[in-house]
Amino acid sequence: MATDGPITDPLLVTVLDTSRAAREQAVVLIDRIQEAFDAAGNGPLPLEAQAEISKQQKLLNTNIAQLRGLHRSAHFKARETKGQTAEARREVDVLHLQLQNLYYEQRHLEGEIAACESFEHTYQKLPLIPVEEFLALHPEHADDDENDLMVARINHERTEREALEQQRVELQKRKQKLIADNKKRRDDLANLDKDLEKFIDAAKPIQKLFEKVV
Repeated sequence: MATDGPITDPLLVTVLDTSRAAREQAVVLIDRIQEAFDAAGNGPLPLEAQAEISKQQKLLNTNIAQLRGLHRSAHFKARETKGQTAEARREVDVLHLQLQNLYYEQRHLEGEIAACESFEHTYQKLPLIPVEEFLALHPEHADDDENDLMVARINHERTEREALEQQRVELQKRKQKLIADNKKRRDDLANLDKDLEKFIDAAKPIQKLFEKVV
């Protein structure tokens, strides 16, 4: 028997249909009993009426037994569905927490990206030669994009500084050599002065002797 309403679960539909059938069977049984007593009056119920009442009662018992089984099955299914719903709710809570963590990580990464984009890199403070001057020296980079052009300018600056550093090192070596040579000359002059003083001191007796002869 069909049923109206929003209930679509097959088991619950069967329960409702069986319940309706049991109710209708109960009404039929009551009507048969009432008719039998009305027909018998104060006398005993005819065997035919008793048989009909017994038949209707058996049908009612069958519907009630079926209804109890269906009710038990519906109860177990409802409990199972409740457990499944709780498990699904826990999974949803876990997914919601994961989603919140992803939102937090996304905001963190967006902040990091913004910080990187606004960060003043060291290369931006390098005293590079102007772009026009660099391109005049290296026209092969005229079609480079902004990033490649900056890399080429930095490499040029590094090469120039390495060359200047090499020159500085060579000049420093020459300076140290000149200092060493000057020190050696000063030491030689100092030794020569000492030798002259010794020579003069040694020559004083001879000078006095010549003075006496003259």
